[in-house]
Amino acid sequence: MPSAWQRIYGLVWQEFYLTRHRFEIVMDTFFFPMMNVVLFGYITQYIGSGGHVDGQYFILGVLLWEVVVVMQYNVSVSSLWGMWSRNLTNIFIAPISVREYLSAQIIAAAVRTFIVVVLLAGGTFLVFGFNILDLGIVNLLLFAVNLVLFACWLGIMLLGLVFRFGLRIQALTWYTVFLFQPLTAAFFPASVLPGFLQALAYAFSPTYVFEAARQALDRGEINWRYACIAFALNLMYLVASVLIFMYLFRRSKETGQFARNDL
Repeated sequence: MPSAWQRIYGLVWQEFYLTRHRFEIVMDTFFFPMMNVVLFGYITQYIGSGGHVDGQYFILGVLLWEVVVVMQYNVSVSSLWGMWSRNLTNIFIAPISVREYLSAQIIAAAVRTFIVVVLLAGGTFLVFGFNILDLGIVNLLLFAVNLVLFACWLGIMLLGLVFRFGLRIQALTWYTVFLFQPLTAAFFPASVLPGFLQALAYAFSPTYVFEAARQALDRGEINWRYACIAFALNLMYLVASVLIFMYLFRRSKETGQFARNDL
């Protein structure tokens, strides 16, 4: 019998084959993020020409935000292709555990996200002269890890809801993440939010990442305090999301919803 790593490896390759043959995934994962960066890049040039706002905040924000969007999309939405193609049950008929399935989804999503962000970063440097490496390698690693973890726990939570309640709530998997875009202050300081929203914003790790990223852009410093707070929040939410997912997955099988997801 194949080992756990071999099963995960097989699932990861299945994701890459799916990407090659699904035009929708290519558009969602590569094309739309690039168009988003182009749009904000030209907005940045316009704003920067007035000298009132540091337009580079927008390019920085959109690059880091795409880490969240692409990662979360590939963790949760990509799994929906198993339901749409009536293949989900076939996957779990094989001796594959839920842990192995989630691990494969996260690994495949991380690889896709890395490729997309590298392409976007290269494009912004060539077209707009913005070099994200100016933030420093340590900062970039801290930001990437925390944003990937945030996207993971959010994607796992949404995937659990879809398994439990079916495709009738599938829209949540690609719309929910955008509720966090203004709340986590991706393009502006959190201080501009109303007081009650500021308190809510600092309950999520991306807020600390974006605040620290703007500091790094201005002063080139590493905000270890924010990095640690973001990491602690992510670990707490990740553990909670996995436990909730396991519960929802079990309830899906008990109620028969898991089988109906393939109908």
